[in-house]
Amino acid sequence: MKYLFSALLIIFSTFSTYAQQAPSPGTLINDSNVSQYSDFIDASVIDLIRKKDLVINVSEYFDIQQNTVFLKQTKLFEGAAQVEAGTGRLLNYQGGLPFTEEPSLNDPLAGLKIAWNMRYAYGGDTSIVDPFIWEYRDMNNDKIERTISFIGMTLRYKYRTTISPTPNLPKNPAGIFNGIYLLAKQPFDIKNTQLLVHRLEDDSARERSWLYLSVQRRVRRLPAGQTTDAFLGSDIMIEDFLGYNGRIKDMRWRYLGTKEVLTPFYKHDKLLRPSNLDESTYYFGDFHGKGHCFPNVSWQLRKTYLLEAVPNIDNHPLSKRVFYIDAQTHIAIAGSNYDRNGQIWRVAIAGFSHPDYHLEQNKGSGVAIPSLISMVDVQANHCTTLKMKTVINSNKVKSKYFTVQSLRTKGK
Repeated sequence: MKYLFSALLIIFSTFSTYAQQAPSPGTLINDSNVSQYSDFIDASVIDLIRKKDLVINVSEYFDIQQNTVFLKQTKLFEGAAQVEAGTGRLLNYQGGLPFTEEPSLNDPLAGLKIAWNMRYAYGGDTSIVDPFIWEYRDMNNDKIERTISFIGMTLRYKYRTTISPTPNLPKNPAGIFNGIYLLAKQPFDIKNTQLLVHRLEDDSARERSWLYLSVQRRVRRLPAGQTTDAFLGSDIMIEDFLGYNGRIKDMRWRYLGTKEVLTPFYKHDKLLRPSNLDESTYYFGDFHGKGHCFPNVSWQLRKTYLLEAVPNIDNHPLSKRVFYIDAQTHIAIAGSNYDRNGQIWRVAIAGFSHPDYHLEQNKGSGVAIPSLISMVDVQANHCTTLKMKTVINSNKVKSKYFTVQSLRTKGK
């Protein structure tokens, strides 16, 4: 009994030490104290803080109640989905979250299961981002080099929960799972440039992507390799969209463990608005740090799954991706990309708002609202920042916009 008591005391002492190291709400983490909290911060973010490029303000944790229909589907079909060991294909998926068990390092398929959960995580049947503002920034001189204003839309064709028809759109012979559409509104030199991506449910099939370039006034089909090119000269690839917009089969997925990590989740309507901004005007928020490249929002400790993805393609520009997947929403909230020499190249940081503290239309949606996102090229000291006015489950999103014919029509 004495030895048991001593062992319990040691365990309790270790736990207490760990808890004391966790940053409390209100803590400002900078270069002077980041080592004290290094267990709770991604290594690439630690480097940025140590270089005085970034500071983090810690806030309280909150839950995001998931979409009720999605939760019911998850419960109803629990245990049905499987990963085919030889191919990594998802089998017997019928709706909801494919895999509900906690990942295990002893499970060789754990990485694939998390990847499939990320693919099918609920983000709404539709979304519209208008405006969707991209700014290209030089971190060395704190200058905005270029600003592009888009309208962005997503559309789920299958496994819908909220907007009729459910669960699937009719007339979908290609088996499209979801679509992504971008339309450039400004500046004039690329106005009406458009991108359309069809992600097919069959992961063995190549995604279908088209680009309408206003200067050429024609639609062209994008070959597979161009989804990993810099999109319109930014620091972002088409493959980066929605966290990861490639095929699951094109990566080797490995689960690296579960951690409590500081992540940029916040309440959008609690942001400090500029005094000269009218109350009726939507406030995007802003960016701070070196070059104004980082979402100026609070961070909170959240349970995350660390996920590594190594390309199966020889000519891929990355040697690997490391994702931080939020354990509650199953979305990618941050990540590090490594070049072909294994050196850190880009750091992605996405600021998500609680839906009940965002636009009125998003309340109760159960979707973490993407609002401020940055992709930072740490080698070139350059970044692309995204400011988004996002509405989930918008009836303004129509399936007719997600056709090649629509690209031609809008481009005229």
